[in-house]
Amino acid sequence: MGLFDKLAGWLGLKKKEVHVLCLGLDNSGKTTIINKLKPSNAQTQDIVPTVGFNIEKFKTSSLSFTVFDMSGQGRYRNLWEHYYKEGQAIIFVIDSSDKLRMVVAKEELDALLNHPDIKHRRLPILFFANKMDLRDAMSSVKVSQLLSLENIKDKPWHICASDALKGEGLQEGVDWLQGISYVILLLSFHSVKLFHFVRVFFFIISFVFFLSISAVRSNYTVSTDAPSHICLSFTSLTYTMLTYNLSVSLTKACTFNLVPK
Repeated sequence: MGLFDKLAGWLGLKKKEVHVLCLGLDNSGKTTIINKLKPSNAQTQDIVPTVGFNIEKFKTSSLSFTVFDMSGQGRYRNLWEHYYKEGQAIIFVIDSSDKLRMVVAKEELDALLNHPDIKHRRLPILFFANKMDLRDAMSSVKVSQLLSLENIKDKPWHICASDALKGEGLQEGVDWLQGISYVILLLSFHSVKLFHFVRVFFFIISFVFFLSISAVRSNYTVSTDAPSHICLSFTSLTYTMLTYNLSVSLTKACTFNLVPK
């Protein structure tokens, strides 16, 4: 994350807090995962089913995460949508050994993705195919197929096989979430500044390119040949401006397409 840290310092973005919604059916291991991500001296030894929701925090080298650990029990799932607007990322936990309720998990995921507060936002989604230590556990590839994750085209997502009790697979997921969240934070907080910087940069490059063409032209063009001189000047200027506009358009597209709406 050194590159992100340097870029953040250059743009004036210090350590930021990311609000994460931790969702999934009950008994999927959400609370165990979040507990395992906290410092060892802050971890709880006895995990009990979440009633309503809990708010937990953990930190990485570059970001501070505030996690809303939402209960997955049926009577509490209607509370999820009240926190969608505040969420900047989602952790969706699946019990990979619970084949009978995989359809229910898919229904809840589809409802989440189609909710008005989520549908048009490019929130990163981290999936944990949890409980890989159990004999009947399905692979993360199989879980991905059953949930039709390949159909998620408008949001960055990643799935990790995990064993929350041992902590296996959690760091991989957090590393991905940290990286993608950091990029989105940089762009969302500084997209205008970054875009204008790029515009100025490309304008300078284009202007230098134009001057270079003009210098070369003056060495090889007869000064009395006015029509040729004017034609070359117009051609080089047109080419330079087209290059500049194309570069800025591409930069704008790349920048703002990554920013959550």
